[in-house]
Amino acid sequence: MTYRPPSPYAPARRRPRRLSLPRPPRPARRPRLTRRGRLALVLGAVLVVAAGITVPLLLARDEPAVEQPRMLLVPEGWRAGQVYTAVDRALGLPEGTARKTATAPATGLPLPQAAGGNPEGYLFPATYPVRSATTPEGLLRFMVDTAVKRHGAGRIVQGAKARGLSVYETVIAASIVQAEADNPEDMAKVARVVHNRLARGMALQMDSTLNYALSRSTLDTTHEDTRTRSPYNTYEHKGLPPTPIGNPGDQALDAVIRPADGDWLYFVTVGPGDTRFTADYAAHQVNVAEFNALRGAQKG
Repeated sequence: MTYRPPSPYAPARRRPRRLSLPRPPRPARRPRLTRRGRLALVLGAVLVVAAGITVPLLLARDEPAVEQPRMLLVPEGWRAGQVYTAVDRALGLPEGTARKTATAPATGLPLPQAAGGNPEGYLFPATYPVRSATTPEGLLRFMVDTAVKRHGAGRIVQGAKARGLSVYETVIAASIVQAEADNPEDMAKVARVVHNRLARGMALQMDSTLNYALSRSTLDTTHEDTRTRSPYNTYEHKGLPPTPIGNPGDQALDAVIRPADGDWLYFVTVGPGDTRFTADYAAHQVNVAEFNALRGAQKG
């Protein structure tokens, strides 16, 4: 504001007017809401809250749901046929689909050359996640990939070489060990029997290989069974069978490359947890007689 001096034309006797400070403005009176106004305000607030809840719900509906996989367990020692059946059931496919997929030339499973296209021994026992998009080809390929990596581990390759075996022969021996023993300690002893008999040029005479030839699983072997015409009849044919007789796990593989120390040539499982090993054939015959007596009592 510009200052101006008093005007010379003002009356001389008039006293200057006292300047007063401006009064602060009175606060504006808050408007009072009518009943209709209050109702409109409440409805507006409700709509805002509802919109805040509805939008996230709409967004959530648009987001794809995360599928929880189902688990397929392949136990150690299962034969390929058992694995195929489990895959068909897990994927809800007609029986025989997985077998056809595994053996189809177009599938081209990444098997080693020594396997000759036979997946037996290379469907690695483990727990596999299965989803709606899983295909038999993809699942079988993953099993074989896993087996090839496990069997090709340095300790397996070096251990096989130290025992005078190829990796594939090690897998064959491990499949027998897996079928004949049910704990790591006995696996190492059975593996020693296999090595000792191979070293002496003796027939392995393993019931597990006969069971594989006859597509069965039993504890009882007859003299007629031992005359079965099959390359898997290790009573008639010396050496290892032509392929694995199941899918061994890591413990069986480790038993073959690191067998227990011993001169054993024979063994028989007389009862649960009672597997007897010996190098004496006469002692073995006594153990077999005890086994037969117990089996007869169980059947009677």
